[in-house]
Amino acid sequence: MQQVVADRQQEDAEGVFGDRVAGLRPDVVVDLVCFTLESAVALVERLRGEVGHLLHCGSLWRYGPSNSLPIAEGTGTEPFGDYGIQKDRIARMLKDETAGGGVVTTSLHPGHIVGPGWAPIGPTGNYDPAVWRTLSAGQPLRIPGLGVELMHHVHADDVAQAFERAIAHRDMAGGEDFNVVAPTALNVRGFAHEAASWFGQEASLESVSWEQFRATTTDEHAQVSWEHLYRSHCLTIEKAKSLLGYSPTYEPGPAVLESVRWLIEHDQLEVDRPLAV
Repeated sequence: MQQVVADRQQEDAEGVFGDRVAGLRPDVVVDLVCFTLESAVALVERLRGEVGHLLHCGSLWRYGPSNSLPIAEGTGTEPFGDYGIQKDRIARMLKDETAGGGVVTTSLHPGHIVGPGWAPIGPTGNYDPAVWRTLSAGQPLRIPGLGVELMHHVHADDVAQAFERAIAHRDMAGGEDFNVVAPTALNVRGFAHEAASWFGQEASLESVSWEQFRATTTDEHAQVSWEHLYRSHCLTIEKAKSLLGYSPTYEPGPAVLESVRWLIEHDQLEVDRPLAV
C-alpha cells in the first residue's frame, strides 16, 4: 500500500486534484469525499480515458421526504438542502457520463453509516449523547411527533461490501446507481425500545410537539433531528442484491449496537448503566 496525503478542497480549487489521481495510474478509483457537482465533473473529465472504473459514494439524502416506501433508485422525491441536491446531481451526471460512452461509473448511496468508530444517528434522529444516557437509565425520553418516522442505517462493513461487489461486477455496475442500506429500517419508537433493552431497560417515551422538543435540546441537535425525521427514509436494496449480489450482514439494531459499544469502551459515551448484551 502506498499512502498519499492531499488536500482535496485545496487541490480542486487549484485544478490539480484530477492530475494527482491520474498520475497514480489507477485501474479503479473509489471517491468517498466528493460533495459538489463541480468537483465530480473535474475528476471525471481528467480521468476520461485514464481509468477503468470510477465509483462515487453518494447518500440516501439524494432523496427528499418519502411519499411511498420503500424508495427504489429513481423513485424518490426531489432532494432538498445543498448536500442532498449535490449528491443527486453527481449521481445523475455520472449516469449520463457512462451512457454517453465516457468513463465507466457507479454511484452507491449509503444510509446512516454505523459500526465501530462511528457515532450513530440515535433514536431521536440526531447525535445527542444524552439520548443514550436517558435510555440506559430508564428515564422518559421526549420524542417529536408519534415516533413513526423512519431512519435507515447501514454497517460500515456492508458499505465496503457493496463497493467491493461493484468493483468485481463492473459490467453489471457500470452506469448504475445503488441504494446501500441494511435489510430493514427502524422507526423512532422501535429504535428507542430496542436501544433501551441493550441496557436491560424498558423505553419510556413521551410524544411532544416539535416546538416542545426544540425547547429541550440544542438548536443543532433539534435541526439534525428534523433533517432526518422529516425525510423519514426507508430504501429498498433489491437492485443491489440482484445486480451485484449485495448481501448485508447487519440489521440496523445490531449495527448501531456495535457503535454504542465501541464508544462506551473507548470512554466517548457516558451511560447510566452498562450494556446488558
